[in-house]
Amino acid sequence: MSSIRTLKTFVSVATEGSFAAAALKVALTQAAVGLQMRVLEGEMRRPLFERQGKVITLNGTGRELLPKIKHLIAQYEKLLSAAGTETLSGTVNLGAVVSTVRSLVRACLAVRARHPSLDLHISAAKSIELLSKVGSGELDAAVVVRDPGQSGSGLAWTALYSEPMVLVCPRKASEKTVQSVLKSHPFLRFDRTELTGQIVERTLRKLRIKPNEFLELNSIETIVELIRSDLGVSILPLLNGSRWLADPKLQIIEIAQVSEQRHIVLVQSVVNQNAGLTDVLAQEFLSTLKSL
Repeated sequence: MSSIRTLKTFVSVATEGSFAAAALKVALTQAAVGLQMRVLEGEMRRPLFERQGKVITLNGTGRELLPKIKHLIAQYEKLLSAAGTETLSGTVNLGAVVSTVRSLVRACLAVRARHPSLDLHISAAKSIELLSKVGSGELDAAVVVRDPGQSGSGLAWTALYSEPMVLVCPRKASEKTVQSVLKSHPFLRFDRTELTGQIVERTLRKLRIKPNEFLELNSIETIVELIRSDLGVSILPLLNGSRWLADPKLQIIEIAQVSEQRHIVLVQSVVNQNAGLTDVLAQEFLSTLKSL
């Protein structure tokens, strides 16, 4: 059975007249849109489109199906808006990169308080591992770091928020520019094998600075603790919901010369049967961050 997301994609294809235009509207790759429509046609056991080059139009069956699908989507939206008062149930397996786990747990606890029949499981891992698990169906959805040019066949991406890359150093550091701080202190680098580490590396290249490398770690919080102890400096994403700006032991310096950001998204399969539940969790996740 196709998900609501697939049905929404069908409506977009019908409206936009091509897979490419529909892909832009629903934030999927063109390949993912094509896959969703093939799955839908397979379930209907008949073609739904007439294809003339890159132009896609509904055939008779598709035109007959369109108002029914729009009605289903409208009913789903009503159900979603009433999620705060109606009980949700089922099992959802979620993943998250470590730096987002705390907020995701808070969001899940808030949802569980309203929907005690909902069974939520959370695991933490690197983005690349989480993407693989979502693709295989082991996870229903995951909160991951997404590179702007990154795509994945069969995956649907929902943007959550972005975090600017900043220079984090001890409060008592006397240097006031990015260049002078990096030249004067040991550099604590985030793991280059992870997407966040690759964004750090891009930032350094754009700054044309080779820092005084001291240590490479795969934990943002551990790096920040070392900086609090005056053991180095680092370039990190300014974590959404963090208290770094108010921390008496930290100094956060904007990197005005570079516009690099870390993009946090919710990723799920285009054929995820728990799409309704994961959509509710995504909204709760954003609400949790706003309340921090």
